[in-house]
This record gives sequence, structure tokens and C-alpha cells, in this order.
Amino acid sequence: MIPVPSSAAGLRLKLADHLRSTGALRSDRWHEAFASVPREAFVRAFAVGSPNGPVHLEPDDARWLHTVYTDDSLLTQFSADGVPTSSSTLPTLMALMLEALDVADGDRVLEVATGTGYNAALLSHRVGDENVTTIEVDPDLARAAEQRLNRAGYRPTVLSGDGRAGHPDGGPHDRIIATCGFSSIPPAWPAQMNPGGIIVCPVGGGVVRLVVEEGGKAAGEFLPDPAFFMPVRELTDSPATSVPPPLPDTCTSRPCSLEPTVFTDDGVHFLLSLAVPGAMQRFTYGDSGVITAVHIWQPDGSWAELRGGIARQAGPRRILDTVETALAAYEAAGKPDREDYRLTVAPDQQRAWVGGKLLLLLA
Repeated sequence: MIPVPSSAAGLRLKLADHLRSTGALRSDRWHEAFASVPREAFVRAFAVGSPNGPVHLEPDDARWLHTVYTDDSLLTQFSADGVPTSSSTLPTLMALMLEALDVADGDRVLEVATGTGYNAALLSHRVGDENVTTIEVDPDLARAAEQRLNRAGYRPTVLSGDGRAGHPDGGPHDRIIATCGFSSIPPAWPAQMNPGGIIVCPVGGGVVRLVVEEGGKAAGEFLPDPAFFMPVRELTDSPATSVPPPLPDTCTSRPCSLEPTVFTDDGVHFLLSLAVPGAMQRFTYGDSGVITAVHIWQPDGSWAELRGGIARQAGPRRILDTVETALAAYEAAGKPDREDYRLTVAPDQQRAWVGGKLLLLLA
């Protein structure tokens, strides 16, 4: 039997070997980075999910170090009402995205959403501190991440600000990677990059890899793996709550041929993450456990309910109208998988395509 490593260095190597065995890591350079950068230096206190809610761990807990090096997301910050607001991403997903970034020595990399600083440390290890800039909207997180990075021996440029604006003073960039969720690509990014540069960014329920063209344009495909990141935010953002809002006083009603169960399909869920960005949904179940209704709502106050063949809608956007249009295009395209989608970005519009045919416009 192979002994289980107990030291941090042994656990790092074990994680790096695991990521390579799954195919998430392909290059020796990134394997060496994961085997060298101490994740425990960036996640001193965290929580992991369990059937009974988050389990909080600190360094004096015997489970702490081994949990740091599991292939799991670690929740590292919560709002006053207990909603997670920052995390250390699943290492497999980090590895897939870093490999997709396809960095070369000397590439200038901008990271959006510093979080704990662990991903910035991996980037600094790979391309050098002087080539990495990382930006975080939360000034407290940015300050804490910079301190952790410095203590671990890494000194990239750490900025506090809205990453949607990029970092024009530090451009042109060769690579941009985001570690928070977007509904579309911020138009400022391609304009601040060298042609041929690469953007790797979570959009909807996936990660898109774009190659930058002249004139602030970019195009590329989605990775096949699902990805669910905390949404990009400003400190003043009000995301959709996880609880359906109260029924509106007034709403429209019309017949609808969709069944609520269609929203349980993974391919449909990804489609809707692009067509109805930021939406939350919840099902109602009958006595026999069968889904009888679906409720969908967005941060802007849009609200919809589908029950018994009737669509009820209210707010600035008619959600189910958008859903029906998107689903018709999706079915006509043969119910494509994530990797079948192609995203094109221009300064004034972003489009999702499948098989050379336009599927939908991104909000």
C-alpha cells in the first residue's frame, strides 16, 4: 500500500499528480506550479459543503491540512446573513482554465477576481511576478490577498477595483483570466489586449476560451466542463436571492406549452444561463414528488412562474418569452453540448452560435 502523505509538500505533490491523472493538467510547468505553491498559505480558515450545511475548519483542526489539498472548492468569506461571497476554486477547474490560457514565458497576464490570491500565486510561479496583475473589487479581500502573496514569496501587482474595466494602464495584455462568473465578456477586455491574446472566462454555466482579434473583437468555444462561479459584483450589487420573491401584485398570464421538468435538463440549464443571466429557479413538487411548477426570478425584479400550462410573468423582462425563443433555437440546433457553442464578441454585441447558425444574443 502506498503511504498517504501527511506533510504539506507531500499533499501538494499528491494533488498535482491527481490533477495530471484526470487530464486537467497536461504540462509539466503547471504540474510543477501546483506541486510548489502552498494552497494552505491562502486559505487559513474556510468551509466546505456538506448535506447539513457548511463545515468550518481552521488550522488547529486535524482535518484542516488534508482538506486544503482535496480537489474541492473552499468557501473563504461569507456575508452577514451567511451567503458565501468568496472562495478558493475547485483545483480541477483551476487547472483546466490555466491550461486553456496557454501562457508562454513573458506573457503579460491580467487576472480578474483575486479572491484568496492562490490563483495569482500559481500565475506568478509560472510567468513571473512582474508579468502578473490581479484585480479585486473588494478592497479588504485585495489587501488580505496581497499580504498572503507576499508572505508566500510572490509579488504580483495587486489592485482594488472593478475588473470589468480591465486595467488599461497595464496593457496591452497577452492573457486575461477571470475567476468569477459573467453573463457576457466585458467589452473593455479585448480592446486592452494584443491580437492573438487569449481570454479564459466563466460565462453562464461554462467557461469560454476566446482568441482576440483586431478592433476589440474576439471569438472562441466553450470548454466541455460545467462551471459555476460566484457572480462578478460591485460592493453595491444586489444579486438575486435564493428564495423566490413574493408574488407580484400584477402579472400577465398566457398559455405555455413548456413543461416545468424541461428546466431540470443540464443542456437547457446551460442555455438559460446565457439567455437569462443571473436567474434563480425553484421547483414546486406535488404529493407524489412530481414537479408541478417552476419559479424563475432575476436580480432586476423579473419574475415568472410556469404551472399547469400557464405562464405568469412580471417585471422588466418577460423571462418565459425569452426561454421559449431560446429553447426553440436550441432544439433546432440538435440540443448542442457546451463545447458545441461558439461565442463571438464585438464592441457592440455578443452572439452565441452553434454549427455556424446564430443561437442567441447575450445580454
